[in-house]
Amino acid sequence: MQTPRLFLTSAALVGSLFMVGCNREPEVIHAGPADTQAADLAKAKPVTLPPSIVASRAYRCKDNSLIYLDFMSDQTTAIFRSTKGGEPVRLNAPEPGKPFVAPGYNLTGSGSTVTFSGPGKGSQSCKA
Repeated sequence: MQTPRLFLTSAALVGSLFMVGCNREPEVIHAGPADTQAADLAKAKPVTLPPSIVASRAYRCKDNSLIYLDFMSDQTTAIFRSTKGGEPVRLNAPEPGKPFVAPGYNLTGSGSTVTFSGPGKGSQSCKA
C-alpha cells in the first residue's frame, strides 16, 4: 500500500510546484510602439467632412442647350458643368435658399426647374 500513498504525495508536490509558478496578476500586453501623436490628436479640432452630392441632374434650357448640375448636402454649393464630364464650376450661395453665384454665373432654384445665366448667355429657364 506504499505505492498509492507515494503516488498521492508526489502528485500533490508536483501540483503545488505548478501553482507556485502561476502569477495571479493580469498580464498586460502592449501591441506596437507607444503612440507619439496621442497628445496632439487629443488637442486637434474636430474634422468636418466635405459635402456630398444629394442630387445630380441634367437640365434642358430655353435655348435648347444642356447644363449639368450637382447639388451638395450643405445646401449652399452647386457644381455646374456645360458638358457631361466637363470642367466643373463651383457656385456658392451665402445661405440655403439664396441664389448660387460665381463670377459670371447665377443659378436660382434646385428642383426640377432652375433659372440659369452664364458667361455669354442671358438668364433662361431650364427644366430637368
